[in-house]
Amino acid sequence: MSELTTASAAELMRQEAEAILAMAASLDVERFEQAVELLSGCAGHVATVGAGVSGIVARKVAATLTSTGTPAIFVHPADALHGGLGVIGDREVVVALSNSGETEEVLALLPYLRMRGVPVIAIVGNMGSKLATQATVAVQARADREAGHLALAPTSSVAVALAVADALALTVMERKGVTPEGFAANHPSGRLGRRLTLRVCDVMHAAAELPLVSAQTLLLDVVAAITEGGLGAVPIVGEDGCLDGLITDGDVRRALQSCDVTALGAVRAADVMTADPVVVAPEAMAYDALRLMEDRPSQIAVLPVVAGGRCAGLLRLHDLARIGL
Repeated sequence: MSELTTASAAELMRQEAEAILAMAASLDVERFEQAVELLSGCAGHVATVGAGVSGIVARKVAATLTSTGTPAIFVHPADALHGGLGVIGDREVVVALSNSGETEEVLALLPYLRMRGVPVIAIVGNMGSKLATQATVAVQARADREAGHLALAPTSSVAVALAVADALALTVMERKGVTPEGFAANHPSGRLGRRLTLRVCDVMHAAAELPLVSAQTLLLDVVAAITEGGLGAVPIVGEDGCLDGLITDGDVRRALQSCDVTALGAVRAADVMTADPVVVAPEAMAYDALRLMEDRPSQIAVLPVVAGGRCAGLLRLHDLARIGL
């Protein structure tokens, strides 16, 4: 990429950022608060409407509202006039987006929404427009100039509309008292969702699936057990099922380096194992277990999982990485 192209790209982004900053400085707090109250008190779904580029923005607004604790759907205004209006009842709130505020398809909906007693929040660039004056509350999302040397393509106006809508959604989220855990419940496949919802027991290899050996097991049999388990480690347990220690691939290598080969046949698990390994509980958050394994001078690749002193399973760093923590 040439320096000229890079400079042009940076300038375009600066123009959009400046449009958002200008809108933030001139935001009508009273109107914004009225919109927040309507959205916070919505007993049904929020329906977002818009045509063209504003329709694309409206789809994103619906997704943002839904993911932050306010169920929302996008309804295309043309579809609404041909039966889609059936999803909008007197429990709903409509968020209508139009930069000009004169979009015919959106304006055509307003009489039918009034008949149903549906509040309308308009996010518009022109506060003197029909949409702004006929809505229950209008919040301005205005850009003085679109980005680029032609200033024709919807750019800055779109960025401002998205910023205003995001501010509404996140303010409503805060007003409703949505917690990180509540947010994560709507994002179970995202990294944040996994970090806030997955527990060790959801990821670990249960003890019932593992080869378990005792402290008196010969090292050569321990090696066979590690190979059988395929996890790079094996828990050492007593007759009562309590964890006595842990042997990893690394422990075996270090034992082979340090012991007399002729005496290898007599080496037992108790001679090699880590007798007091770092452990984790099944109900612990998987992300906390990851930090326990990584935030130390020497990383741990395998953690014994212990419940009531008994071995419940093994948790591998590899498993946590695989699920994207």
